Amino acid sequence: MTNKYEGKRILVTGGTGSFGHTVAAKLLDRGASQVRILSRDEAKQDLMRHEIVDSRLRFYVGDVRDYLSVERAMRDVDFVFHAAALKQVPSCEFFPMEAVKTNVFGSENVVRAADQAGVKAVVCLSTDKAVYPVNAMGMSKAMMEKVAQSHGLNNPDAVTTVSCVRYGNVMYSRGSVIPLFIRQLKAGNNLTVTNPDMTRFMMSLADSVDLVEYAFHNAEQGDLFIRKAKACTVGDLAEALIALFESSVKVDVIGTRHAEKVSEALASREELSRSQDMGDYFRIRADNRDLNYSLYVEEGNVSQVMYSDYDSHTVDRMSIPEVQALLLTLPEVRAELSTAGRLTGISADGN
Repeated sequence: MTNKYEGKRILVTGGTGSFGHTVAAKLLDRGASQVRILSRDEAKQDLMRHEIVDSRLRFYVGDVRDYLSVERAMRDVDFVFHAAALKQVPSCEFFPMEAVKTNVFGSENVVRAADQAGVKAVVCLSTDKAVYPVNAMGMSKAMMEKVAQSHGLNNPDAVTTVSCVRYGNVMYSRGSVIPLFIRQLKAGNNLTVTNPDMTRFMMSLADSVDLVEYAFHNAEQGDLFIRKAKACTVGDLAEALIALFESSVKVDVIGTRHAEKVSEALASREELSRSQDMGDYFRIRADNRDLNYSLYVEEGNVSQVMYSDYDSHTVDRMSIPEVQALLLTLPEVRAELSTAGRLTGISADGN
């Protein structure tokens, strides 16, 4: 894959999170002339400034809800990673209009400002919760995808290519259950599991960055990309961590929480019927019918019945040893094990 970032200016919205740290470091290593971080938390910006010491890293205090602050950060930018979002399911349930303001209107501001600034490409980060959403966070992310795709439908000659990527659970990212489990293990407390049979797609932070990079190199207007992934049950994830830490704690089942699904889908069968298999990834084309409403009312897709949802309950499921091996690829987990004196003698396959 050619180095597309050499000498380029790149903006990362919401860039002080786990993804932002990882992608900023990678972009600087790839020779970007400037990496801009747009976020509203000056404390996290200051912390990141001390963690990544590089004069090419620039910080913009602003909010994607405020078009002028987005416009200011977007000037002379070549590429945009749009990661700013409200991501916590409970907070979005209590304050759904706040999710709409950030995830929908904020995304519209990013796309509009990018188009006005002549940015070459924007990749918007979405989530499996946008597929058949049952909570406000997933619904707002589904609307974000529609906003991104509508750019190309309404502007067929646009210079700015806007695409989306859709993630499963990014392991050890902010809000991930893995740090919670490790904190409980270190305190000697039982692990609190909502439903041990609940399944989730598992993706490392490195894989999430690779997915965004893949979109940048391959996206056409309105494309949505997902990375093929294995899944595991939450119960097996808990047991894998208990085994790695050689702990005697148990699992306490607390029950499925409000607005939580037993499984998640990365793509619906309707989407897969217009997808392209690209090896490790699926490219899902935007529905590019124009405003001729007869195409919606009178024409269908007979091939949809041939597909099933790409769901965490039906894809290949990892065994506990496979989950252990995946956990051991995470630097954060290895650091915690090393601190606990549990890493010696553990190989990369978890044995």
